Amino acid sequence: MAELEAAASKVIRSGCYLHGSETLAFEKELAAQSGAAYAIGVSNGLDALRLILRAYIELGLLKKGDVVMVAANTFIATVLPVTEFGLVPLFVEPDADTMNFSWSEALRILEENDKAGSKLNIRCAMITHLYGTPCWDRQAAEEMRRRGIIIVEDNAQAIGAQAAEEGFNGVRATGNLADASAISFYPTKNVGALGDAGAVVTNDVALADTVKALANYGTDRRYHNVYAGYNCRLDEIQAAMLHVKLRHLHDEVMRRNQTASVYAEEIDNPVVTLPKIFPDMVQVWHQYVICVPPEIRDVMREYLDKNGVQTDIHYPVPPYLQPCYSEDYLPKEATVATRLAKSCISLPIANVSQEQAREVARIINDFNL
Repeated sequence: MAELEAAASKVIRSGCYLHGSETLAFEKELAAQSGAAYAIGVSNGLDALRLILRAYIELGLLKKGDVVMVAANTFIATVLPVTEFGLVPLFVEPDADTMNFSWSEALRILEENDKAGSKLNIRCAMITHLYGTPCWDRQAAEEMRRRGIIIVEDNAQAIGAQAAEEGFNGVRATGNLADASAISFYPTKNVGALGDAGAVVTNDVALADTVKALANYGTDRRYHNVYAGYNCRLDEIQAAMLHVKLRHLHDEVMRRNQTASVYAEEIDNPVVTLPKIFPDMVQVWHQYVICVPPEIRDVMREYLDKNGVQTDIHYPVPPYLQPCYSEDYLPKEATVATRLAKSCISLPIANVSQEQAREVARIINDFNL
């Protein structure tokens, strides 16, 4: 609190509220955190994704009608910029163990598309590090790269996570595994703004320059608009808040892992399937998601609520079933995604002490029909 108040006061007294030293300092530290060359602060996580796709279109690497593979169980923000620019989402089933985009399923789809004479012009894969578990398969990613497919990370939930294998840029940090990534700093994220904010991270100078211009009305210099751009800037107050929060990321990850470890050790109820812990990764547990049989989910949530344990569902409706898409992009099969949507429950994970986690586990273990 003292650090945040001091940072806010510094910005207020400076009289500089946009394009200032706080944003530059935060971007520099964020790039260093992920081992990337460039980090561009923007208005929110959705805009970060929008700016990446729009930049690739401006650079001639994507065009209207191109297909973008996305996880079938992601939050709708991953999909909205795809359809906004006339790109076509192709929903890929999640892996049952990681609950992430399934690389093996994506490769199967690519092989089927080859056999069908490449009817779908698959040009991009948008992978989501869902709930804070890294989604990366180096061999599969290299196969996609050989096919000329751009790989974008939706890193909204996994800042500070480390994959089991190095990415294209020689590091294991999510957000710098592939070609570009989008980060959200929504207040509930592991690094949360005191409002809304986001960032684009990349090693591609052309992409970085294009994103930066698009985010500032499409200008490469004052009053010179090379693109019909947007106002997606990160303001100085939020940059200052995030600069403070970023310095505490390691401690936040440690706390959440301690809570997740207690849940894993203490929860023992036959109706509950726990999320897997992967020792060769660093998971950051933006959410701790258990699964129960769909027919008892509401009953269990009511029971937990009555016993003082608040829960949530991430996410109850897959993006392809949202009203805004009117079944335009229904996948042929999405059995895993549908099952997860009907069976998942998010337990408290932020600011939960080990004692509280044990109490949550005790309450869950006492649940029976």
